[in-house]
Amino acid sequence: MNHNQTSHALDGIRVLDLSRVLAGPWCTQTLGDLGADVIKVERPGSGDDTRGWGPPFLSDRAGEDTAQAAYYLGANRNKRSIACDIATPGGQALIKQLAAQSQVFVENFKVGDLARYGLDYASLREVNPALVYCSVTGFGQTAPMLSAQATTTLSKAWAGS
Repeated sequence: MNHNQTSHALDGIRVLDLSRVLAGPWCTQTLGDLGADVIKVERPGSGDDTRGWGPPFLSDRAGEDTAQAAYYLGANRNKRSIACDIATPGGQALIKQLAAQSQVFVENFKVGDLARYGLDYASLREVNPALVYCSVTGFGQTAPMLSAQATTTLSKAWAGS
């Protein structure tokens, strides 16, 4: 062992991250903090929705705001980012190729959305039977409210706060 290098619990684990906003990105950021190689997939042209959620924005060396929102940066450290249009056959093929080379897949799309693109659990299991597929949802895959968005306001209302 080289004592000059720090090892982490998830060294050697690749995570393919198709999540956005907060719950999924926070999850994959934590995996990255533990040493996983996280590849975040973002929409071409605009990226993750939260890249522009501000203020506050990151300041440049002159003290001027950049286009990078602190919100986005606060949930996406320790990741590499790629732009990929999953609505196209080429984008779908790229995600399947990356999933074949990953150990973990994280997404937080509405239940059933990724099936339209052939990127649901059943489809990705065909290219990588050992893939751990994590779908971050507020109400699960089969609950009566599975199609409801789990926003902070809704979660607080259900919790009575």
